[in-house]
Amino acid sequence: MYLSKLFIPITKSLPSEAKIKSHQLMLRTGMIKQSSAGIYSWLPLGYKVMKKIEQIVREEQNLIGAQEMLMPTIQSSEIWKESGRYDDYGEEMLKIKDRQGREMLYGPTNEELVTDIFRSSIKSYKSLPQLLYHIQWKFRDEIRPRFGVMRCKEFYMKDAYSFDLSDEDAKKSYNKMFYSYLKTFDRMGLKAIPMAADTGPIGGDLSHEFVILAETGESKIYADKNICEINLNQYELTDTSLQKMREDFTNIYAVTDEKHNPEKFNKNVKKENQMITKGIEVGHIFYFSDKYSKPMNCLIDDKDGKKTSVKMGSYGIGVSRLVGAIIEANYNNDVMKWPKSISPYDVVIIPSISKNNRENLEKAEKIYNELKKQNIDVLLDDVDENMSNKFKKHDLIGIPYQIIIGSKSEVNNFEFKELNFKSEQLSLDKILKKLKS
Repeated sequence: MYLSKLFIPITKSLPSEAKIKSHQLMLRTGMIKQSSAGIYSWLPLGYKVMKKIEQIVREEQNLIGAQEMLMPTIQSSEIWKESGRYDDYGEEMLKIKDRQGREMLYGPTNEELVTDIFRSSIKSYKSLPQLLYHIQWKFRDEIRPRFGVMRCKEFYMKDAYSFDLSDEDAKKSYNKMFYSYLKTFDRMGLKAIPMAADTGPIGGDLSHEFVILAETGESKIYADKNICEINLNQYELTDTSLQKMREDFTNIYAVTDEKHNPEKFNKNVKKENQMITKGIEVGHIFYFSDKYSKPMNCLIDDKDGKKTSVKMGSYGIGVSRLVGAIIEANYNNDVMKWPKSISPYDVVIIPSISKNNRENLEKAEKIYNELKKQNIDVLLDDVDENMSNKFKKHDLIGIPYQIIIGSKSEVNNFEFKELNFKSEQLSLDKILKKLKS
């Protein structure tokens, strides 16, 4: 893509309504544009990052055997009345009526709808376990939306649901998701810490938040630093290994402020290992047994032919929220650096050009074409602008690698730079090897 053709409305001024770095950066680099309070249009640069995050989430869900589906954004009120949540959920739920006067709602979550789908299709324990997920827009009418995509009304979310015969089987599904979440965030360059948490309006008695450390986070967290040293690669995708994994993580003190016990924290965690800071929730998993299946009469035949309520869990990842959270975790002064797995482009070519000298642009175009042939996603800055402004702009955009064609370029070598590191002179072949590795 040529920068001159890319729809990327960069602004120099700092938006007054943006209070945290991710919101400021996303507005300044033209990743999003506010439509109304808490509702945003996702412009090409931001949308591209979000879709890369979505693909990683999808791949890791598929690896544990979850099956993708798609449920609608608008739901009938009847199934919510069955579960008892229609009046209890609160004012965050957007309730509407269609032209026939039927009560509908814009789904804030999908426990009821997926339970209704399951009960109409699965009748026997022989079809269990089942793991279903979808990635869809949600709406919650936040009373005070803030922090850009971190807390908004409309958001893009992966939510998954497990169906099992027994509590024991259901815990195995819970462990699979626990593992999948840690792998997912690791692929995005994030160190997410699982923390015991309240279940909130979802319900149930077992819940973990996955939190990344960030001073702008809304959650206050208390943890033993040793939890950050657990090597995820030691675990395998077997029931025994995954049970050990969850025990290894949950045996180390790590909780949000709602679950914090000062006496237990001081007793079990050495002073030098105590970590008290803030974090951003990027995922949340729940096990709630028959909280929804029982009132909604979602029954299956067990091995003895008796009817029993299916055991369920739900598992959410805020895909759009992750864009902002990753910025908060990686932003350093005036430089943003996207993790390579989700960067909008693999590399940007920055030539020094002017109206009277197009030689550098011609060199840049040759490199651009060669990179494209190698299936490398490349952005070419073909805008006639001084190099100082270009560097500031690309520090904001945060593409992790730069090829700079200017005064330091040689005949067959080019200035190659990884953001936050010193540049080096490399041949195109060596640049290709670095980008592909």
